[in-house]
Amino acid sequence: MNKITQLFNIKYPIIQGGMIWNSGYKLASAVSNAGGLGLIGAGSMYPEILREHIQKCKKATDKPFGVNIPMLYPNIEEIMNIVVEEGVKIVFTSAGNPKTWTSFLKERGITVVHVVSSSVFALKAQDAGVDAVVAEGFEAGGHNGREETTTLTLIPMVKEKIQIPLIAAGGIATGRGMLAVMILGADGVQVGSRFAASIESSSHNNFKETIVSTIEGGTQLTLKELAPVRLIKNKFYQDVQDLYQKCPSKEELVQLLGRARAKKGMFEGDLDEGELEIGQVAGLIHDILPVEEIIRQMIAEFEVASKEKSTFEF
Repeated sequence: MNKITQLFNIKYPIIQGGMIWNSGYKLASAVSNAGGLGLIGAGSMYPEILREHIQKCKKATDKPFGVNIPMLYPNIEEIMNIVVEEGVKIVFTSAGNPKTWTSFLKERGITVVHVVSSSVFALKAQDAGVDAVVAEGFEAGGHNGREETTTLTLIPMVKEKIQIPLIAAGGIATGRGMLAVMILGADGVQVGSRFAASIESSSHNNFKETIVSTIEGGTQLTLKELAPVRLIKNKFYQDVQDLYQKCPSKEELVQLLGRARAKKGMFEGDLDEGELEIGQVAGLIHDILPVEEIIRQMIAEFEVASKEKSTFEF
């Protein structure tokens, strides 16, 4: 057992990212049943919908699972109380100050992990008392750090600074990618895009098909004035770029963004007007597979690559 498998009592040090509109109980339970750690993504759920997914997940797996909670959530107190009431034992927090809720959760016997984009924030999370951190590089899909530090440099930088377990995220969809970040110092990996393109993901099939057809250079980080987000280059993305040509105000960007763009794109399948959030690693994802097969392939490739590495000579 390594630090991550021991911390969560799982077979493989693979965590499924708690992605909005992708990470319902079906995905989370499938990942947990396959030996990883599944996360329900609370960011796209009303409180009672989250409760329903937690209850269904408990019926679908007897393995550990968790909930990912963006702390900018407007109903954050209600969400935290639901997590406690439903007996969730693992919470990943993001998009906020870890000091705000870490003590509350840990006092109730919950393992807490915080998502960061820099070594500075990793240290703050450690000081707040979290059990581990996820360090997410610039390659990642969805909302991203402003530092634009890539995973290749972020992981060893964070490893230098912290003593608690480190989970790498951003650009990891294969066993070789998993091995690479673990050689750099990670104890485990968080995988998002690869699981978004799974049978069990709750996103629309149009979105899944778009992931597998996305090629190198097909995503871009944008809307940095609001909250940096990596998107597939579709019509909405191009509308944003056209607006940038006019030096828009923040208010004009907000007006163009409107409401529910992510739901429209990923959950409802509107490939023109919706936000299609995915990582750069989409260029390495070529099929939509069951979760069990995704994890099997990752572990098999990891083991082969590990043996290859041991035979390197110079």
